[in-house]
Formats: sequence, structure tokens, C-alpha cells
Amino acid sequence: MKLQNRRTEQGSLPVRKRRTFLTAAAGLGALLAVTTPAARAATSGPRTGKKIVMVVQLNGPSLAVDQKIATHLEARGYSVRMLDQAQPPEAVGDADLVVISSTVSSKQVVGGWRYLAKPLLTWENDLLDDFAMTGKRHDVDFGEAEKERYLWLVNAPHPIAAGLPAGVTNVYGKQAAMSWGKPGLGATTIATLYGQPEKAAIFAYEKGATMDYESLAPARRVMFFLNNDTFGNLSPAGDSLFDAAVDWAMGLS
Repeated sequence: MKLQNRRTEQGSLPVRKRRTFLTAAAGLGALLAVTTPAARAATSGPRTGKKIVMVVQLNGPSLAVDQKIATHLEARGYSVRMLDQAQPPEAVGDADLVVISSTVSSKQVVGGWRYLAKPLLTWENDLLDDFAMTGKRHDVDFGEAEKERYLWLVNAPHPIAAGLPAGVTNVYGKQAAMSWGKPGLGATTIATLYGQPEKAAIFAYEKGATMDYESLAPARRVMFFLNNDTFGNLSPAGDSLFDAAVDWAMGLS
């Protein structure tokens, strides 16, 4: 028996070590099975190869916020390129989606974005009238609410609602500013400011829909409620809404 045990130890792993090894291997295999789909999400799937251009103020004080948003989008599989506010619409090149941050100075943004035949998402309320997404009157057709935390989801079936139930939704971790607008008749309103149904916080136009001034949307258009530095203040529900808005504008939902 002693000779047999010695031979076993010389010819293979001892029983105890072999069991430990097998247990560790099984655990690693289970971990890989769980983590592989998530790890693969950024390198495969419908977002792979999709390009986003973010129009920002490259020398502005809030660039770090825009970089955080870009990192978030890249983690979801998108390719992101920053473009300064002074550049013309033609500079977006082969982008699949244009995102215009509210960190831009609206007076420094050149004209022509209204006619860009690419999907566009923005949270700069001062540009909504320039894009023909709302009327022209500040604080009447578009504006900013200083201290908000909740939205009222009015169109839960829409993909931008991210599967959240209709009604009150907590979208910020703490009270902060929100952008809003009053869209044209062709828009689909997803959510309004809580207690202020006349102020749409998330709304969208499908390609060809009538915007304001009888303009037709040359591609999908989305208005989101963020402010300059509030991306990091989004709640889990707010994050879901943001991701859903990007995906819909891109044409993935």
C-alpha cells in the first residue's frame, strides 16, 4: 500500500492537490462563463464599429465631463471622437451619430446642423430652436429648470423609455438642473419634468417627422434632459434612459 501511494504521488498530482486544482478550474470556468458575454460586449454586437462624434468645447472648463461620457459610450462598444464647437457639420465625416453636449457655447456653434442628414442627440437647450426642434422663445419654448430630480415617463412603450414603467422616475442622485423643450407636433414625447407636463425632458423626432417651423427632420433627432455637469449625477434609471436614447438615435432600437 505504501509503495502504491508513493507511485501515485510520483505519477500524478496528490489526491488533495488534484481535487483543489479541479475545484479551482471549475470555479474559473464558471467565472469565465459569467464574465465573457459582458467582456465581449465592447468588441462585438450591434454597437461594434458604430461611430459617434461628440461636439464639445475642447478648451472649455467642463471637458472632463464630456470625456467621462465618451468613456461610458466606448465601454458600451461605440467608437467616439471629440469635435470642437467651432467645426462645421461637414467635419463629422462618416459618423453614425452626432452628440452635441451642453458644454458648448451656443453662440460659437456654427450654423447648418439643422440640415445634417445624420442622427443627432443633444442636451443643449439653447440650440433647440436653431435645430428647429422647438420654437424660438427662451423660457417659453425651451429652457432650464434649476432644481429637479424626477421625471414623469409618459410613453413607457417607446424604446427610449428603456423598459421603465410609466409614471414618476427618479433620474438624478440629487437635485440638479435639467434642460427641457416644447417640441413640434411631429415629436414623440418620452418624459416631462415632474409636475410640469408642458415641459418635455426627453423627446424625439423620427426621420421625416415635422419639427418646428414646418421643418422635416433629416434624420432622427433626440433631446435629452442633461445639463453641463449632471451626467455623473444620473441614477441607475437615468443611466438606462441615456443609453436607450443613444441606441434609438443610432437606429439600434
